[in-house]
This record gives sequence, C-alpha cells and structure tokens, in this order.
Amino acid sequence: MFNQPTQRRNILAAGTLALLAGCTVIPKGAPEVTPPPVEQPSATQLPTDQQRHRVALLVPLSGPNGAVGQSIANATTMALLDTNADNVRITTYDTATGAPSAAARAIADGNKLILGPLVNDDIPAVTATARAAHVPVISYSNDASLAARDVFIMGSVPGQSLARTVNYAKAQGAARYAALVPVGEYGRRASDAYVQAVRGAGGTLIAMENYDRGNTSIISAARRLMSKGPFDAVLVADGGRFAAQAVPAIKPAGTASPRILGTELWSGETVVASTPALRGSVFSAVGDSRFRQFSDSYKARFGAQPYRIATLGYDSVLLTLRVARDWKPGAVFPTARLLDRGGFLGLDGAFRFGANGVIERALEVREARAGSVTIVSPAATKFED
Repeated sequence: MFNQPTQRRNILAAGTLALLAGCTVIPKGAPEVTPPPVEQPSATQLPTDQQRHRVALLVPLSGPNGAVGQSIANATTMALLDTNADNVRITTYDTATGAPSAAARAIADGNKLILGPLVNDDIPAVTATARAAHVPVISYSNDASLAARDVFIMGSVPGQSLARTVNYAKAQGAARYAALVPVGEYGRRASDAYVQAVRGAGGTLIAMENYDRGNTSIISAARRLMSKGPFDAVLVADGGRFAAQAVPAIKPAGTASPRILGTELWSGETVVASTPALRGSVFSAVGDSRFRQFSDSYKARFGAQPYRIATLGYDSVLLTLRVARDWKPGAVFPTARLLDRGGFLGLDGAFRFGANGVIERALEVREARAGSVTIVSPAATKFED
C-alpha cells in the first residue's frame, strides 16, 4: 500500500498517534532531506522563548560513547518531527567533555527539564546541579539505585526482566531454581534481583555459582552448579554467547530439563536462535515490533541503523510532550504528571514510573526455538492497577 519513500517514512509518524496514553498529536511526514540535528548550545545565550519549553538533552557526543549519544539525539529529533511539535526546544549538551559543566550550562540556559544522562557515573553530578535549580532529571540509566524523587530512571531495569521470566517459569511448573552469575556489578544486581524474583514467585533457590567473564570459568561453574541439583530452571545471568557456552554442561542435548532462563541481554542476539542447546530457553524483554518500524524510519533520515537504546530518546520526548499539555513555559516541570498510574505507551511498549522514580515496563516473554525466537507470553498493553 505504501509504495513511495515519503509515504513509507510517514508510517512511524502516524504510529505516534497512540504512543502516549491520552496524547493526540498530528503526524508530520519526514522531509525529503536529512533534518537538522538537535539544537546545540552556542557560545552566546539562547534566544528568549515565550511559547516553548526549554529541555536539555545530556548525552555523550564524543569519546567512546559518542555514537550512542548521537543516536539518542537523532531519535529526539525524530520525535519532534513525527509529532509536528513546536512547543519544545531541545538543546543538546555533550557530557563527554564533563557532565558537571554540561549540567551547569543547561541550567544557566534556562532549561526546566533534563533528559539524560546516559552514563551512570554522570548522574550524581548532574543531579546535584539540577536539584539546586529545581530541575528534574529523566535519565537513560537502568540502575534503579540512582532513582530519587526528582531523578527518574527510564532504562529497562534488569530485575524486572528476571521477575517476569521467573513468574513465567513458575507458571510452567518450575519450583527449584539455580543460577550462574558473572562476577561484577551486573552480576551482583542480577543475583539480588533473582533471589527476590524466586522468593516472590514462591519458588526455592537451591544453588548459585559465580564465574569470571573472558575465560572458560563459566563451564567449570556450570559443572559445580549441576553437582548440587537437580533443578527445574537455571538462570544464566549474561548474554547469549555465554549461555551457549554453559548450557552443554547444564543439560544433555535434546532434553527439556532443566529449563534455561536468560536475561534482557539476549534480546536481538542471533546466537540465541542459532544454538540448538538453547532451544526451549526463555527470557523477557521489551517488545521489538515498534523498534523495527522506528529503525527503518531512522535509517531513511540519518543513513544508518540506530542503537537499540535510541528508543529511550524518542519516548522521553513523547513523554515530555504529553506532560507539556499541562506545563506552562518557563514554569517548574510538573513531576507529579510522570506518576500517572495508568502509564504511557511508547516505542518500547507500556511503561510508568513508580513513586520511587523507577520505571516499570510491560515485558514480553520469548522462547528460543529452531532458528527463531517466538513470543510465548505477550506484553500487557496497559496497566490495570
């Protein structure tokens, strides 16, 4: 039906009509030329705005994370174009040159909301500066420990993925659980979340083994773990590549038990579908259906594929526009509007923020099968409580 390039780029714009609960926007077709980047701060003071909200985007635009930050910045531009928004000015500040100075410039320029930062280590400095000016922060971090009354964590929190997966496994009959967990910060957070998830589901955690990444210790850890069995389900708290190494030591080829549980890191990894030993494994993640459409539109505009995390930039702008309906330009951002229990709907599905500032996402459960990954439990489209 959509045969012309411009029409194809309009698909995503039309989809934004339903992206945020209660938010009606007028779609705007993608221009025939590459749109300008998100506005950068100049050496002089920004023009005075009477009708537009000033919003700062703090991401790395240089250094090792520069490509990721630019992808997020491009996505925020897309959101403004797709919604035909003219009531928000987004100015981008490069945190790679110093998060404290970037935050200070953002506040001095009169921004009333900060989107970002991306890197966890930048959040304390940004928050300290923003809090003094009563400017809230919607960060792209996934570390729930950094959330506060004025700091909202928008990244997908690993613990929620594990809880969704464990609850699914319990519904399928799993009662005895075990885990392989990497040494390090991610492993610590994953193990804590797994313990809580298993207890919350009414299961029993029998054993847990740690391993070092970068060598074959995961295989040794898997053998030690299995000597403490049997188990109904075993979590490999790592990416699909590590899981593929460990599974042969966990269960014989062709057997269904114990069931392997994965993490959100498995999303998009081709090794999950291509490894026979992982067939029957399950993991939870945000839905990808809207991302594929977003990715096509992004490539048409910017000539490259976006990073998966770029959807956070897009959705954070849609969220800002939703709140802007009840936000007077120049006034303090109404953070209470972010706590709507009905939630919002973005490219990554339904989400809402808790009173603690941590995002809650509706996740789907996927199962690895022969050459494919299939959704076995769809994500909820809205929150009921």
